Amino acid sequence: MLTMSTCLVYDVDIVNMLRKIWFNHPPLAATSLLMFAAFLFSVAGMFLDPRMITGAPAWLKPAKFGISTALYTATLAWLFGYITVWPRFKNAMGLVITAVVIVEVAIIDTQAARGTTSHFNVSTPLDATLFAVMSGAILMLLLANIGILVTLFRQKFADPAWGWALRLGLLITILGASLGGLMTRPTHAQVESLKRHEQVAAVGAHTVGAPDGGQGIPVLHWSSQHGDLRIPHFFGLHGIQIVPLFAWLVRRRRAVKGIFAFAGGYAGVVALLTWQALAGRPLVG
Repeated sequence: MLTMSTCLVYDVDIVNMLRKIWFNHPPLAATSLLMFAAFLFSVAGMFLDPRMITGAPAWLKPAKFGISTALYTATLAWLFGYITVWPRFKNAMGLVITAVVIVEVAIIDTQAARGTTSHFNVSTPLDATLFAVMSGAILMLLLANIGILVTLFRQKFADPAWGWALRLGLLITILGASLGGLMTRPTHAQVESLKRHEQVAAVGAHTVGAPDGGQGIPVLHWSSQHGDLRIPHFFGLHGIQIVPLFAWLVRRRRAVKGIFAFAGGYAGVVALLTWQALAGRPLVG
């Protein structure tokens, strides 16, 4: 049973953690707050704006990206507290990530406000330009994460198991982010149209085996009838939270072998989900 004193200790711990997150990298922490505000704005948009884009509420994608990037930037700011090597390089990578996620979410929100898609959209010169900017930003984000991973491998940890949890979690996130590249490949129908020199409205898709916009599972709207590359992409991206969380839960008996086993199993699940999506098979059904 929790006593009042225990609750006060938890409150103090949370406040101290938030202060540390802010101190570790103020721009990343501020970006996390900004993305959370963007999430709340998008949630309001889902209730106030009845428009649909590719079969989903217009503001669903902005809401998902808002909360995801809020969690991601806060996690990175927390992670920076464990990195003491190459401080200038680390801070520079944080600034790159800050700029990239703001640009990314701003474009997604802008396209939602315009009533059109953000990803894969090349239907007009403006849409194609915005998608190209997003693609370049994502590449910069991936490279910045690789830079942070390098610093983690240079960093020495008093608890080796904890160090490996941070490294392997970020590695899985990088691999998960890389899966986004599979979505940018033209579909068979798009390739055939391009061969005939026809104008296409999109290049790439997240659905495998059907056009984007079909029936999806509730809330997340992942395809419930075909393969969907967003699923392994999602689970891969959150490796940076899942693996350290596991290490924290087993902190009294964690060992390097156990961390590697869990991280390997989690990476295996991401690989299995990727195979399932590429085979055109839905997650459920």
